[in-house]
Amino acid sequence: MSNSPKNLSGHILPNAATMAGVCVTVISIIKGMHIGYPGLIIDKVLALDSIIFLASAACSYFAMRFTTGLPELSPRLENVADGSFMFGLLLMVIGTVGFSFEIL
Repeated sequence: MSNSPKNLSGHILPNAATMAGVCVTVISIIKGMHIGYPGLIIDKVLALDSIIFLASAACSYFAMRFTTGLPELSPRLENVADGSFMFGLLLMVIGTVGFSFEIL
């Protein structure tokens, strides 16, 4: 039995893509409300976050694609996808808390 859950990439890919879409939506709302006073960096944090989620989605996609051609690369890509997804979630939570308390 393997130490890693089966088909983790199949779960990361749709969720990472959804979270990237959430970041873009929130950026659009912030820009549309014209609340970008000087010092507000939440839109930049979310833009970086969307790139991190894109990287997570790409790694999970390629992890699924390389299961037959390069099977030794697939677990590494899956680990990168997992780590970047969790980092993206952490960054999103920090940005949300910062925005809520008007820190960011």
